Amino acid sequence: MITPAIGVAMVSSVLLLVTAGMLRAAGASLVRTQRADALHDGVEGDKRAQVVADMLSEASAIQPSVGLVNSALALGAVIPGSWSLSQVLEGWLLVASLIALWVAALVFGDMVPRGYGRNRPGSLAYRFSGLLNVAVAAGKTADDWVADEPEPETIELDQDADEAHREELELISSVLDFSDALVREVMTPRPDMVTIAATDTSDQVLDVIVETGYSRIPVTGENIDDIVGVAHARDLLKLLDDERSAVPVSELARQVVIVPETKRVSDMLKHMQASQSHMAVVVDEFGGTAGLVTIEDLLEEIVGEITDEFDDEEALIQDLGNGVFLVDGRCPVEDLSEQLDVALPEEEWDTVGGLVLALAGRVPKKGEMFSVEGVQFVVARLQGRRIANVQVQRMRG
Repeated sequence: MITPAIGVAMVSSVLLLVTAGMLRAAGASLVRTQRADALHDGVEGDKRAQVVADMLSEASAIQPSVGLVNSALALGAVIPGSWSLSQVLEGWLLVASLIALWVAALVFGDMVPRGYGRNRPGSLAYRFSGLLNVAVAAGKTADDWVADEPEPETIELDQDADEAHREELELISSVLDFSDALVREVMTPRPDMVTIAATDTSDQVLDVIVETGYSRIPVTGENIDDIVGVAHARDLLKLLDDERSAVPVSELARQVVIVPETKRVSDMLKHMQASQSHMAVVVDEFGGTAGLVTIEDLLEEIVGEITDEFDDEEALIQDLGNGVFLVDGRCPVEDLSEQLDVALPEEEWDTVGGLVLALAGRVPKKGEMFSVEGVQFVVARLQGRRIANVQVQRMRG
């Protein structure tokens, strides 16, 4: 006989299992969503996309957190389900029912939803952004409770340490961060890439190399998503030395190395060493070009900016006088905070351009003004949808 208590237990079991399935499907959709797409949809006014973009800023925490909460929900579904079955069944029929319940929890709480979510990046993540946000927060909180050891990157710098000691500690911190950083965090983004067409001649490519100072330039086919090779200055100089006439650059292009944007920087450095390559094209999960990374980019992640006598170094922060600064949109928020002696928000955005984009909630127009923490930002120049330069000054109280 099914009593009210048994009925409640059965309904609770079903609801928890359905919630676990929805969370698993949404989580699979989330990890396959491009943060750039979510940011774009967010500035277009989709608040759910903004929530997704915020979660993707800490992508490494998503799967463990969602997995932990999903397991808790599945277990929560099995417990009342098992109890209710034990009240109405017995013997081998009870054993078979319990096995069926376990299989249902595995199949419908994990396997089927996971496959469903993988094929729907973005859409499911947006739809269940609220559930995902709660699950990720809960999972991270639970992980903090059980963590016994401090995060390796949290090395405190003794304010009284001498400069040499401080630099050593900062270098150690950089090395620890290096092991966890992803290629997409250090690459030159797609809008800043310098490329040449496969139909260009060797003379045209030499002009680009002289103008930019780059010794390796990606060669494109139909468009920037079709990288067919890499042109090396050394090959072009050899062509000149042999006094040969101009040829299509496609005849000189070498094979290009393609890597995913989620590859760890430490693994990327080993890959470049093994393949004897100094540059690789970075692609997103759909095969589109996301940017490019060089071995110099990887080393700079450890030791900081590397410049030589041929680099035309441009300051990311230019002092215009009277407390006004012209800031490159790529400038780290942390650097601007130090310059102004103000704690600017940097939880979600690494660059000043990203901060202004967050303040605007959309792609701003040239001349628009925003403020935060007593600092005024005026958009000085846009490059497509990217904020190229911002005029910054502290507001007087």
